[in-house]
Amino acid sequence: MSLVSHFPRYWHRWLAVALACFSLLGIGGCSPENFRVEAAQGTQLILGQISDPKTFNAALSKEYPNVFTYTYEGLVGTNGVTTEIEPALAESWTISDDTLSIVFTLRENLRWSDGEPLTADDVVFTYNDVYFNEKVPTSTRDVLRVGDTGEFPTVVKLNDRQVEFRLPEPFSPLLRALGSEILPEHILRPTIEETDEKGNPIFNSTWGTDTEAKQVIVNGPYRLSQYVPSQRVIFERNPYYWREGDGGIPQPYIDRVVWQIVENQDTQLLQFRSGGLSAVSVAPQYFSLLKREENRGNFSIYEDGPALGTSFISFNLNQGKNPDGTPLIDPVKSKWFNTLAFRQAVAHAIDRETMINTIYRGLGELQHSPISIQSHYYYSPEEGLPTYDYNLDKAKELLLDAGFQYDERDRLLDADGNRVEFTLITNAGNQVREALGAQIKQDLSQIGIKVNFTPIDFNNLVSKLSNDLDWECHLLGFTGSIEPHGGLTIWSVDGSLHSFNQSRSNPPLEGREVADWEQEIERLFIEASQVFGDEDRKAIYAQAQTIVQEQLPFIYLVNPLSMAAIRNDIQNIKYSASGGAFWNIYELSIDE
Repeated sequence: MSLVSHFPRYWHRWLAVALACFSLLGIGGCSPENFRVEAAQGTQLILGQISDPKTFNAALSKEYPNVFTYTYEGLVGTNGVTTEIEPALAESWTISDDTLSIVFTLRENLRWSDGEPLTADDVVFTYNDVYFNEKVPTSTRDVLRVGDTGEFPTVVKLNDRQVEFRLPEPFSPLLRALGSEILPEHILRPTIEETDEKGNPIFNSTWGTDTEAKQVIVNGPYRLSQYVPSQRVIFERNPYYWREGDGGIPQPYIDRVVWQIVENQDTQLLQFRSGGLSAVSVAPQYFSLLKREENRGNFSIYEDGPALGTSFISFNLNQGKNPDGTPLIDPVKSKWFNTLAFRQAVAHAIDRETMINTIYRGLGELQHSPISIQSHYYYSPEEGLPTYDYNLDKAKELLLDAGFQYDERDRLLDADGNRVEFTLITNAGNQVREALGAQIKQDLSQIGIKVNFTPIDFNNLVSKLSNDLDWECHLLGFTGSIEPHGGLTIWSVDGSLHSFNQSRSNPPLEGREVADWEQEIERLFIEASQVFGDEDRKAIYAQAQTIVQEQLPFIYLVNPLSMAAIRNDIQNIKYSASGGAFWNIYELSIDE
C-alpha cells in the first residue's frame, strides 16, 4: 500500500494489510493535555494510530503498522536511508563460498526485557519451533521457504552466541528475511508444547491484546507499558536494550512512545496542529495548510518521493464453495470477475490522473507494479511493463467483445441480461480511501457498472478477507519493500495474503480453481530467489510483473508522495520513503 514503513528491517511486513493509506503516524483519541499530566516525567513521542493493535504476538501479526516495530529486533536490520542490511542482534555473519551456510554471531550480553539472557537457543526456537511450525499461522513462514520444494533452512545452535542457517540450495533473499523478530524461548516454549482440544499449540492464543502489557517480553528499544483499548498504547524504554550511543549512553534516548488511537484523519490533523502529537503523516489534502504553518507550529515537512507501497482494487476470483455447498461468490458475479476483459475494462475506466490531481492534490504518481518504485527490481512502463490508460471507449469495446451489452439506459448487462453491479469495500475512517472509492464508483458508472461502495470496520474487513472470503471487490494495498521476495506470501497460490483467490483450510474450501498464470507468478518469484545476480533477478521479476499487469488480479491505482510533518525539537530525524520517520528511533532525542 501507500503506507510508509517505520522499520524496514521487517521487510516481510510489506505484505501485511495496512490500516490506512496515511497511517505512518495516526491520531489520538484521548486529550493530549490530560495525557501530559499522566506522563509528565521524561521525554516522550506522542504518535497517532488509526486502529487498535490486533495482537501482541509478533509471529501472528498480519497488519502494519504494529507494536513490534518498537518492541522487537531480528538478527539483522535495514538502514532506512541506504536500505543496506545492517547488524542487529547479530554483530556479524559469515557466508560460505557455496552460499549454502550462514553463521551468525550474536552480540555479547544480550538480554530480554525481563533481564533474562538472549542466546542462540532463542534463535533456534524462534525459527524451528515457531516460524517453521505449520500449526502456527504466521505469514513469516511463507518468505522463508526455499526453492521449488518449499523446504526451510536448517537452523542449528553452534554455541550460546553462534547459530548456523544451512540451506538446501542457494536462496538470495535469506539474509534480509532474517530481520524477522526473535522470540523468547523461556517464556513461549511451554505455549508451543501445550496444545488445545484441536491439537493446535496454545501459542496461537498467547499474547492477545487482552494480555497485561508488561507481561509481554521483548528485545527491542521499547517494551509495552500500558494498553487502553480505543485510547492508547504506551511504550517505555527497555532498560536491557543492547544499543549504546556516544560515551556509552544507553539507547533509546526518548523515555516513552505513546500511540493515541482514533479513526478519523481530520482529528489527527487537529491534534497535531494544536500540539498534541509529535508528528503526523502528511496527506496531500493537508499539505498546503501544513506548509503555511511550519514556522508557527515549530515543525518541518519531510518528503522523499513516492511512498513505498501499493494501492489497488481487487476482484474476488475465488470459485470455491463452503462445506455446505454454497459458493463464496454469487456464480453470476464470479463469472464477470473471472473474465479478463471485464478486469481490463475496469482498469481502463478508472481515471487515475484525476485521482492524483484532485484527491492527492498533484502530490502522487501513477502506479503500475506490485514492486515498489524504489526497488532495483522494479520494471517500468518505459522498459515494457503493460499499462492501462484512461479510455472509456476501449473499456466499452472490451466489454461488448466479451458478450456484455447495454440497455436503453446505458446500464451494463451481462449476456444473460443481469445488471452488472458489485460491492466495493474498504476500511472505514480512511478519508483518502473513501475518496478513492467514491471516484471509482463514479468512474465505473460511466461504463454502466453500478458500484455499491461500502467502507466497513477494519476488523470486519480482515475477517472477510481472511476467513469468510465472501467479499466481491476491495480497495486496499500492501506496504512496500526493497526486496520483492516478501511478495511470495501474496503470489504463492497458498500464501496467506493471496487474497484474490485465497486458500482456506478451516473450514475447507471445495472446488477452488488455481489458474496457470497464478502458478507461473509463484514459480517466477521462487526462481528469482535462487539467483544472486541483481540483473538476472530483475529480468525474472520483470516477467512476473508483466503477468500481473496482463492478468490484473490487482488493479493498481496511484502512489502518494511520502511526506511527514515532524516537530523541530525531535533530533536526528533521517527521513526516507523506505524507512519513514522513525526507523532509527533508538537514536532520536527530544530537546527539553
